[in-house]
Amino acid sequence: MPAGRGRATLQGLALACHPGPTLAVTVLTALLAWSAGHTLERGLLVTAAVLTGQLSIGWSNDLLDAARDRAVGRADKPIARGVVSERTVRVATGVALAACTVLSLACGLASGLVHLLLGVASGWAYNLWFKRSVLSPLPYAIAFGALPAVVTLALPAPVWPAAWVMVTGALLGVGAHLLNALPDLADDEATGVKGLPQRLGARTVRWLAPVVLLAGTVVAASGPGLDAAGVLVLGVCGALAAVAVLARGRLPFVAAIGIALVNVVALVARR
Repeated sequence: MPAGRGRATLQGLALACHPGPTLAVTVLTALLAWSAGHTLERGLLVTAAVLTGQLSIGWSNDLLDAARDRAVGRADKPIARGVVSERTVRVATGVALAACTVLSLACGLASGLVHLLLGVASGWAYNLWFKRSVLSPLPYAIAFGALPAVVTLALPAPVWPAAWVMVTGALLGVGAHLLNALPDLADDEATGVKGLPQRLGARTVRWLAPVVLLAGTVVAASGPGLDAAGVLVLGVCGALAAVAVLARGRLPFVAAIGIALVNVVALVARR
């Protein structure tokens, strides 16, 4: 393969994996592994397992949506643009899924099964069916809620995380789903995708996303016991939620992203 074509293929694969969400979940995993007390080697193993799972989910999503993306002229989709072939992405997806299975089970049977059956399977289920269902937030809630357990069950002495940690993760996942769907609602509507965000419409999703994320903030701030740090988290996210609901333009979206970031910090720092 010529060098230029090889670079284009690699760039196409990188864009087709949904790099933003993939990177966000991978970084969150690394932070959770650090806060849980994993050694560097063990933390890298857990993070690599989650990364390969996310790659398989992102690539399979673009494969399943290739015809739809072509129909609406999605210039940001490398398969639709012909930058990378469906066959190449299909092979990459298989390799990522195989690597994910091996790496997940290397983290321990409990951690591996939770990751594969609740995390990765939820992502694939979303791609295959839930994306077009009123239950579209459910796979996000399950996968994000299970992520802290993937990390803590991989410890030398496996343990389930506190319930409030998993609830915070689940609410963060639902909020992320709503925010992620928001920019593509028009294209989804044109191609018959009828998940919950599409049924609710942009106006409702714009205020519902920060409300869901703020609910996660309340759980994260009060779950381990409300203290000065928790009050600060609530105050910051309450102000951001007010901006998200009342402001116009792109500011509400940015404010909702801010709440999600604060929730991540709270989830890592207060567990």
